[in-house]
Amino acid sequence: MGSLIQEQKSLIIGAILGDGYLRIVPGRINAFLEINHSASQKDYVDWKYKILKTITKNGPKLRNGNGGRVAYRFYTRCLPEITNLFKTFYRNGRKLIPDKFDIDELSLAVWFMDDGSRSRNALYLNTQQFSHLDQIKLQNLLKKKFDIDSNLNKDKTYERIRIITSSAIKFCGLIRPYIPKSMEYKLA
Repeated sequence: MGSLIQEQKSLIIGAILGDGYLRIVPGRINAFLEINHSASQKDYVDWKYKILKTITKNGPKLRNGNGGRVAYRFYTRCLPEITNLFKTFYRNGRKLIPDKFDIDELSLAVWFMDDGSRSRNALYLNTQQFSHLDQIKLQNLLKKKFDIDSNLNKDKTYERIRIITSSAIKFCGLIRPYIPKSMEYKLA
């Protein structure tokens, strides 16, 4: 068990932006990542596990959740590098977007697979959990790093990022090589 390889770090950053959850158990020094999806996303969880396997203790397991939901999840080990990411992306137990951080195409793909959707020709990143300022930071990152144009779109009460139609094809082209077969429906 050594440091994270780049593929693992990229996946973890994408998961932080999406459905992943970092935490530190009271009495522990280091943080861990929880990957938790619906049992219907088993293949996707298994894909994540395959990349993160060297930093986990046990494989994914089914778990009964609230309201009859069946989850499929696993945890990484508690690691100093995950703790550094926790300190970067969390304040007072809440996710935030730091002023400076970097993502790559794999991070972008995981973020989209976790929290993205498609409606006709538009792509959405469901960033409603983030503040308006944090969403602006994410838009700026998409533009600066990938030349992806977006705007904020109101979804009921909260805003989310909408990849504008003229950037949607480019966005899909960037992430397609990293999308496992079970998640290709998100790009269709």
